[in-house]
Amino acid sequence: MLACKSLFRVDRLLKFTNTYVKSNPVNYFQGKHSYEKLSLDLRIGGAKDKPGTMDKKKRKIGTPVWRPLCTQASSLEEPVMDVEVKSEIGSQMQEVNESTIEVMDATVSPKALEGDIEDESIEEKTVLSAAKHSLSVEVGASLIRFVRGKEGSTKEKIEKETGVQIILPSSKQEDAIIIEGTSADSVTKASKEIQHIIDEAVKTPSLEYSHFVSLPLAIHPELVEKLVNFQNSILGIDVNDTGVGENQEGNSDRDASESDAQDEQLGKGSAVAVELKVANDRESVKVDISGIPLVSYAPKELKESKSSRLSDLRIEKSIFIKPKTFHLTVLMLKLWNKERVSLAAEVLKSISPKVMDALDNRPLFVRLKGLDRMKGSLDRAQVVYAPVEEIGSENRLSHACQVIIDAFVEAGLVLERDIGHQLKLHATVMNVKHRKRRGNRRVKSDSFNAGGIFEQFGSEEWGEYLIREAHLSQRFKYDENGYYHCCASIPFPC
Repeated sequence: MLACKSLFRVDRLLKFTNTYVKSNPVNYFQGKHSYEKLSLDLRIGGAKDKPGTMDKKKRKIGTPVWRPLCTQASSLEEPVMDVEVKSEIGSQMQEVNESTIEVMDATVSPKALEGDIEDESIEEKTVLSAAKHSLSVEVGASLIRFVRGKEGSTKEKIEKETGVQIILPSSKQEDAIIIEGTSADSVTKASKEIQHIIDEAVKTPSLEYSHFVSLPLAIHPELVEKLVNFQNSILGIDVNDTGVGENQEGNSDRDASESDAQDEQLGKGSAVAVELKVANDRESVKVDISGIPLVSYAPKELKESKSSRLSDLRIEKSIFIKPKTFHLTVLMLKLWNKERVSLAAEVLKSISPKVMDALDNRPLFVRLKGLDRMKGSLDRAQVVYAPVEEIGSENRLSHACQVIIDAFVEAGLVLERDIGHQLKLHATVMNVKHRKRRGNRRVKSDSFNAGGIFEQFGSEEWGEYLIREAHLSQRFKYDENGYYHCCASIPFPC
């Protein structure tokens, strides 16, 4: 036990002049430096107040705070001494309560004993060090905005009610927030508030689906080419004259002005320079124009008419899907943090044998034929897709898809409202949700007139194709081949 009398000076931080710990002899310095942390278990008991000469103003006496003291490692043993803390107020000496400090467990390290304690200024009231509790919560980058609230209102409300500090990530790539507080209860209460906000946010349309289980069709180049021709035909783009088809295949979301600029540039044709030399003004000049290429320009009126007609039908390039992302959708998911993405990837990989059994370990082919719409009438269509049918009509594909869906439901990765939805495999070719917004304008009920499209392509034979694999795909992110980023995949029989 270590006993000490303490005299304090209010306007200066406590300074320990000499600190020695009385304990069983331990040799810390045997030719090496041993580094450990300084850990103290303090029990502080105070005697009753003693009358003394005090100022008229009552001042709070701070509890002594142990700070690591630094000394250079030495092989010499030091004598055991008591700890004396001295302080003074002006020229007056003030005696305070005797305190008994019992050191239950102490480990003194040479590394912690380097240098002297620096003097620090404090205010009139002695500042007491308080233990901080912190908790890291994996929220997900897409949900940070819900925790922040409009102009930080939600975050400030939680901080005010619980007395904690919420630290949001500075980068969009980070998806964890830090909660700091002076008690475990306040931190726990704040984390529960945040979890409630997350639970409510994922149920709303404000948080979009982030991932989905897909069956890629864009792995077939001939099908991709058919989709490019389909889009170009509707948009009135002649690939042979403009060379726009390749760009459209790579990115169907480009602004229409880019294609117009290309049309204008390519329409200029080859440049021809003709030099004329005349000896005098009376002689005539003959020019051979047989080598000058003839360039035909599309009438401006026709271009404007085509563009105007598409505008009237509310058809534009952005509502077409990118041909290199063509797929069948099995299941939509909201995976808002890395933990849920990892779990989803593990679930998909774990059911690979079951999927193989559902497919009877035989290759699976599908046929795409014609067009159909999912919502609205022909003149107010929202989604247009190519219907899918399994060749052989054995329902092996439906069975395999149901195995995948059941596994994700069991893992708790499917939203409640999506459980029980009937599977309808389809290959989307047009969707108004992809339409580019002009500024901040939002269209509540968007649609387009698909009557002419169905007249021309309603019975289109897209072909028969082998389904080779299933992917856990991430939306809004693409791999080098142009398809959605693959988080995990399982093979189908080939």
